[in-house]
Amino acid sequence: MPESHLLLTTAQTRIPAALERFLVAQNPAAERLSAAMRYAVMNGGKRVRPALVYGTALALGATLEQADPAACAVELIHCYSLVHDDLPCMDDDDLRRGQPTCHKAFDEATALLAGDTLQTLAFLALSQGPLTPAQVTAQMRILSTASVDMAVGQALDIEAEGKRLDLPALERVHRNKTGALIRASVQMGAIAAGAEPGALAALDIYADRLGLAFQVHDDVLDVIGDPRKIGKRAGADIAREKSTYPALLGLPAAQALAIRLHDEAVAALAPLGAAAAPLQALADFLVARDH
Repeated sequence: MPESHLLLTTAQTRIPAALERFLVAQNPAAERLSAAMRYAVMNGGKRVRPALVYGTALALGATLEQADPAACAVELIHCYSLVHDDLPCMDDDDLRRGQPTCHKAFDEATALLAGDTLQTLAFLALSQGPLTPAQVTAQMRILSTASVDMAVGQALDIEAEGKRLDLPALERVHRNKTGALIRASVQMGAIAAGAEPGALAALDIYADRLGLAFQVHDDVLDVIGDPRKIGKRAGADIAREKSTYPALLGLPAAQALAIRLHDEAVAALAPLGAAAAPLQALADFLVARDH
């Protein structure tokens, strides 16, 4: 099995079970809200961000158990962001991962509250684990900063609709909207392992380039992807007049940019040696995926 798939399989196996246990333990008084949160978290997904947490932690000598709280927390933030992103006031999407979006399966108010609660629970999840108070505090700082940056990126993305951004402005949107949480995933995995500053610096370059490559490839898939595989409408970015890499650069140049960013991400892993092979393989997968 490819090493990228090992990380993804680990995340896809551990995260749903861990989050199910975690969500069941929370306040059950509002049954519809609880059901909406489980729906948002359990309806599939590649679990890329938890895989990055696990891959980084393992590469630096930590255990899966040490990485579990951060992996759960970052996925809760990601799921909350998707619920809110799909709302009529945002991207107004009907499908997510091939299933009705949360506000379609429930209702808009319940979906809004589900996202709010998932965001808050992410920080509770971080506090429940085997790490030292200093490590937990560092992870909370990283995740809260990334959550703010993600919202900033979403705001910039909305402001840019109907406008033609240049490449630096487009990268600024996506370093925040998509890249911030990917960087946080890698940083929190490194914190779980007690990483040295040199390893943190190399991994941050990896995560920064990978975050951009991931978004460029997403934009490419919005143009050429099969809706049955990507689990949502193709061409949605064009319909909303969003600035995208294919629209700005042309499709071939956007595909070439994704490859260049991937290569820069992989090169940054060199100081970590063979232990970083699964992270390299995951980067390979993310820029070659069809969904």
